[in-house]
Amino acid sequence: MNQPVLPRHTSPERFLNRELSFLAFNKRVLAQAADPSVPLLERLKFICIVSSNMDEFFEIRVAGIKEQLKLGSALPGNDGLLPLDAFRRLGMHAHAIIGEQYALLNDVILPALAAEGIVFLRRAQWTPEQQEWIHAYFVSELMPLLTPIGLDPSHPFPRVLNKSLNFAVELDGPDAFGRSSGAAIVQAPRALPRVIQLPKEMTGVDYGFVFLSSVLHQHVGELFSGMDVLGCYQFRVTRNSDLFVDDEEIKNLRTALQGELPQRHFGDAVRLEVADNCSTIMANFLLMQFGLGPDDLYRAPGIVNLVRLISVPDLIDRPDLKYRPFQPALPKVLTKRFDIFESVKKQDILLHHPFQSFAPVVELLAQAADDPQVVAIKMTVYRTGTDSILMEHLLRAAQKGKEVTVVVELMARFDEEANLSIASRLEEVGAHVVYGVVGYKTHAKMLMVLRREQENKKGVFRRYVHLSSGNYHPRTTRFYTDFGLLTCNEEIGDDVNEVFKQLTGLGKAHKLKHLWQAPFTLHANMIAAIRAEAALARSGKKARIIAKMNSLLERQIIEELYEASNAGVEIELIVRGVCALRPGVKDMSENIKVRSVVGRFLEHHRIFYFLADGEEKVYLSSADWMERNFFRRIEICFPILDARLKRRVIKEGLRVYLNDNVQAWEMDSEGEYSLKPSRRSRSAAQESLLAELSGVTALAASAAEDVE
Repeated sequence: MNQPVLPRHTSPERFLNRELSFLAFNKRVLAQAADPSVPLLERLKFICIVSSNMDEFFEIRVAGIKEQLKLGSALPGNDGLLPLDAFRRLGMHAHAIIGEQYALLNDVILPALAAEGIVFLRRAQWTPEQQEWIHAYFVSELMPLLTPIGLDPSHPFPRVLNKSLNFAVELDGPDAFGRSSGAAIVQAPRALPRVIQLPKEMTGVDYGFVFLSSVLHQHVGELFSGMDVLGCYQFRVTRNSDLFVDDEEIKNLRTALQGELPQRHFGDAVRLEVADNCSTIMANFLLMQFGLGPDDLYRAPGIVNLVRLISVPDLIDRPDLKYRPFQPALPKVLTKRFDIFESVKKQDILLHHPFQSFAPVVELLAQAADDPQVVAIKMTVYRTGTDSILMEHLLRAAQKGKEVTVVVELMARFDEEANLSIASRLEEVGAHVVYGVVGYKTHAKMLMVLRREQENKKGVFRRYVHLSSGNYHPRTTRFYTDFGLLTCNEEIGDDVNEVFKQLTGLGKAHKLKHLWQAPFTLHANMIAAIRAEAALARSGKKARIIAKMNSLLERQIIEELYEASNAGVEIELIVRGVCALRPGVKDMSENIKVRSVVGRFLEHHRIFYFLADGEEKVYLSSADWMERNFFRRIEICFPILDARLKRRVIKEGLRVYLNDNVQAWEMDSEGEYSLKPSRRSRSAAQESLLAELSGVTALAASAAEDVE
C-alpha cells in the first residue's frame, strides 16, 4: 500500500534518532538495576535484560546500519544522520552503557549478593576442596562435550554460532604431530548451564556458584596435552539475525523460511565481545577472522554473556530478595464458576494484564473446544510459546471435528521456529493453517468463536470475540501490561470476521463498522482523529490527545501531532521505548509532553484517547505508531464502546500513568530522560494497579521494604 504524502515540514531537526532513542530506553532499564528500592535479585535480572536488549539491538539495528555502510549508502535517516555518523555515535553510547552495566554488576550487585550469602567464586578464591570438586565436574560433565580446534592449514577457523560462548587459546610448543600453530578455539557447549552451584557445605554460604567460563579456563590445559597455555580468552560474536525472504520470488513462504532459518546463526558478524584480559594480538586476530574493525570490539570486565545469568534467581530460594508474588484476579463477573459464553453474552469484559488473569481467554478456547454448539474457531498467532495451552485447546477442537482456522505469522522475529512447529501440529489434526499475506506481517491479535445458539426458538449463529493489544502468550501475560476485550457485539464480530476473510481468502477490502485496520484505514483514521482535535482547538474548544504505546516513529503522525500542538491541543504521550518526536520545542511542540514508565512489568499497552468535544473516544490496538505497523503489517485498532469499560481504560491505562511520580521518566527536546521526583504523595502506576486489581495490597512497596 502506498504511503501518503508527508506534510510540508520534514527537516531533520524535527526528529530524533531511532537507534539513539533505543539506547536511551536501555539506560532507563539499567536504572532499575541501580535502584536500591528494587529487590536485589530483580536488579540482577534487569542487568540481564539490558544485555538481551543490546544483543537484539546489534543483531537487527546495528546490523542494518552496517549493511548500509557495506553498500556505500550515503542516505541520511529522518534525523539527518548519515549511516557512518550514526554508527559512530551508536558505538560511543553503546560502549558507555555496557561500561556502566559491568561497573554496576561488579561493584554493586555482586558485592550486595555476597553480603546476602550468594557468592560467585572466582578462581583465585577456590579452596583445595572446591578445586577438587570443580575438577571432577570438568572431567565428568564438561570435557566429554568439548572439541578443541587447533588452527592450522588443515583446521581453518571454525564457524562460530551467533552469541555462543567460545574461548581463544594461545599455545606454545608442538603437538603429537609436530604442529605448533600457536592458537586454538574451544566452543562451550550450549547445553550446559553458565553457572554451576557448589554444595553448600563446601562453600560456607547459602548459595555458592562458579561460572562455567571459570571452570573451562582453569582446566583448558588438559585439552592440549604437553603444550603450554599462554592465554585463554572468552569471546562471543553477535551476528546479523534479520531474516531475508524475497516476497517477489518465493512460491511457498513456509519452505522459504525453513531454508533461511539455519543461516540466522551464521549471518555477518556485527560485534565482537572479548574478556578484558584478551591480548591485543588475539583480539586483532579475532576481528580479522570475523571481518570486523576496531570499532566493533567490546571488552567485557567479566563474563561475556550476562544474559545467561537470568536463570540465577530461579536457583535461589530468597523471597525477600525478589518481587512479592501476586495472584492475577478475575473480573467480578467471572469470579464464580462461570460459563464464559453466558458471561460475555451479558456484557463486554475487559481484562487488564498482568493484574488480571489471562485465564478467561484460555477458558474461552477450552470451553469452545468441548462445547457441541461451537462450530468454528478462528485465531491469529504471532507469539504464543512452544508449549502453549492455547494451542492444545485448538488441537483438541480440531480433533473433535470443529472448523479450526489459524493464521500463523511465520515471520514473527525470533519465534519463527516455534511458529513453524505449531503450524505443523495443527495441520496434522486437520486445522486450516494459513500464513496471512506475503509482504505483510499479521500482527493483529484476534480470536473468534462461532457458536450455534437458540434464540426465540430459532437457531442463530453468534460470534464471541477476543481482541487484544498483546500476544496470545500465557507466560508473557504475567509480565507485560496489556488490555484484552471479550465481546459478542454483533458489529465488532462482523468486522473481525471480515478481517479473517481477508487473511484466508481473496477479494477487496470491505469497509469496517468499528475496527481501524492496517494497512488500509488505520493510518488515515488516526490522522483524521488528530486533525479533528486540532480543529476543535482552533475553534476555541478544549482539545486533548493521550496516547500510550511502545514506539513512536512514523513521520506523518509526528508532523500531525506538531500541527495539533501549534493549534493548542494538549498532547500527552506515554512511550515506553523509542520516540523520534521532540517535545517542548517552541513554535513546534510546546503543548506536547512525553514520558516513559519503566518498572517491574514491561509496558505494552497501545491506547489512543481523543477528547472529541467531550465524547471521549478510546481505542486499543495491536499497533504502535511506526511506519511498519501502519503500512507493512496487518493490525487492528478497536474502540471501547461500553461506557463503563471506557472509564476503566482511561483510569487504569492512562490516568494512573500520567500521575506516576516514581517510575515515570520525562523526556526533553534533545531526547534525554530524567526522573522528576515529586513532593506529592508517592504514586507508582504498576504498584497502584497491583493493589487495586490483583486483590493483594502494596506488593511492590512491601518488596522494597524487605530489601531495606
